[in-house]
Amino acid sequence: MALWSGQLFGAAFWVAVFLAAIPFCGTARGQAVPKDAPLITDLSTHLITINSSFTGTDLLIYGAVDQDGDIVVVVRGPAEPIVVRRKEKILGVWVNSASVGFSRVPTYYAVAATRGLNEISSPSILGRLRLGFEHLRFEPDTELPAAVVPSFRKAMIEQRARAGLFHDQTEKVVFLGPKLFRVEFEFPANVQVGTYQAEVYLFRNKQVVAAVATPLFVKKSGLEQGLFDLSRQHAALYGVLAIVLSLAAGWIGNFVMRRV
Repeated sequence: MALWSGQLFGAAFWVAVFLAAIPFCGTARGQAVPKDAPLITDLSTHLITINSSFTGTDLLIYGAVDQDGDIVVVVRGPAEPIVVRRKEKILGVWVNSASVGFSRVPTYYAVAATRGLNEISSPSILGRLRLGFEHLRFEPDTELPAAVVPSFRKAMIEQRARAGLFHDQTEKVVFLGPKLFRVEFEFPANVQVGTYQAEVYLFRNKQVVAAVATPLFVKKSGLEQGLFDLSRQHAALYGVLAIVLSLAAGWIGNFVMRRV
């Protein structure tokens, strides 16, 4: 009796997960998903809030497919310009010797798949969808010799991987049965604010047969949000306040030291 009850509970749990996913999943235009849709997905949360006690979080992406296939999931952060500098030791001192600027680099990038990306699809399709670091196009701001760019590109990816903002290894998409799947991505404490995009692709015979894109919002909250908005909307006032607070902190510190 206990075994039968446990099996019944397990079946009921996954049915509930499947049914709960349906109302929240939609196409990129926000339309309702048809009952015969080959792929439905959702996120454990659509909003990550950052405050002074934020130490990072995990994002769960889950869904269901109508029949067998390979799943690829990618999470991209908003793009930003970045400058990569090369340091050299001159007369015992490390100095910047050269730099390369890249105009559109995602602030966060992570990929997960049921197996190796090259086994799932062809390089041309992976390149078109920008799935995998080797298929990301980081264009330098200025014309540079072709032999120079790859080393700076590699250094940039390694730098962001050490910060936890790039997942240089493909995560594993886990199937919880013939149709249900899930994958978790880790967001570090230094994740940047903005609108992220979670994309889920269903492949069969190395071709994309379905895709769902869902936005994810990362925002500051409380005092952090107020300061962030002030710095963006009233940069001059923010600068003046920063100077005043710095002077006040210095004066208070000096006053306390004199009293000791």
